[in-house]
Amino acid sequence: MENKNQDPTVLIGDQTIKESDLTPEQNHAKSHIQSLRAKINKLEFELNDLLPSLRYYERELLQSVKDTATHVLDKKTQKTAGES
Repeated sequence: MENKNQDPTVLIGDQTIKESDLTPEQNHAKSHIQSLRAKINKLEFELNDLLPSLRYYERELLQSVKDTATHVLDKKTQKTAGES
């Protein structure tokens, strides 16, 4: 029968170590690693949500600037053609 009170383990490098064998400092570092990984995963998820919106607005701004430049050039061309 499986022991339900089995000591939790942690994978460090390629070795599985019982959490009870970790020193307080090692356990503290393990907690920070877990916390940082969770935060990174959350931020990566948020980035994946945000990047498409950023790209959309960048494209919109670029297109707007191009349209404005074309409009200004067209006006200059018409003005120059009318002066001849």
